[in-house]
Amino acid sequence: MESLNTIELFCPCIKYISKTNISDFIPEAPVLQPVWDYLRMNHQDALRSPLFPVIISVSTYFILCLFYMTLDFLSTVSPALNRFRIHSEHPVKLQSILKAVQLTLFNHVVFVFPAAIAQWFWRPPLPLEAAAPTILEFTMGVLGCTILFDFQYYFWHMVHHKFRWLYVTFHAIHHEYYEPFCWVTQYMSVWELLSVGLWTTLDPIILQCHALTGYAFMVVNIWISVDDHSGYDFPWSLHNLIPFGLWGGSVKHDTHHLRPTTNFEPFFSHWDWLCGTSSDHNHSSAMTVQKRALYKY
Repeated sequence: MESLNTIELFCPCIKYISKTNISDFIPEAPVLQPVWDYLRMNHQDALRSPLFPVIISVSTYFILCLFYMTLDFLSTVSPALNRFRIHSEHPVKLQSILKAVQLTLFNHVVFVFPAAIAQWFWRPPLPLEAAAPTILEFTMGVLGCTILFDFQYYFWHMVHHKFRWLYVTFHAIHHEYYEPFCWVTQYMSVWELLSVGLWTTLDPIILQCHALTGYAFMVVNIWISVDDHSGYDFPWSLHNLIPFGLWGGSVKHDTHHLRPTTNFEPFFSHWDWLCGTSSDHNHSSAMTVQKRALYKY
């Protein structure tokens, strides 16, 4: 009797499911469509401008660096914050910050902005599609561009370390700092800065990404680059959240500045593993203590 009642209870549900089309649960318009419509209708000229990628990249970079620089200043008076710095015993010096900012401003004013302005004369305005990307297209596009950029920079980076002339001429300046902090991210030669900028711009085009996806990748790319150089090892840092050591993160890149023959990969870790250039240093002293305490329970 109980079995019969159970069947009678679920019969209406089964009939409803059998008559329902799965497409009824899928939104007709992409979730990002309202956002894209607003941007396209109100800021079309800005989105199509050759200057927009530079503006969004530079503004994102300075906002993130100012955030981490504020943490650096606060860490000098807050032991609770300072313990998450990879080199907690060595505060970031104002002289080092000014030196890095000076070169960054020089490169952008003298080389990056003139190159961007020159695009007005040869690059046609960016076409804007009416439809926004789906969440899946958006996510996979950003991930795909990140993986492609990671591959490109790994081999560029490794080659510039293996050949002394390339290292001394183009890359050694970035290694003037043995303990990186946020402003060191773009403390580099013009050749390296233009190489990185070229891949960031071209990779969404190569993968035929939507314009919104391409701009999002630029922001994400700068965010994880600054985080890699931040000098912080927080519990919520990506390398502490992504399992199996697949993400490099700030600790591994800090190790690269100390031991320049290891950890050439900017974001992930698989190329370092495959090519034998990986190091075993995955956590700072602060996170090591926390993990030991966690394993006790």
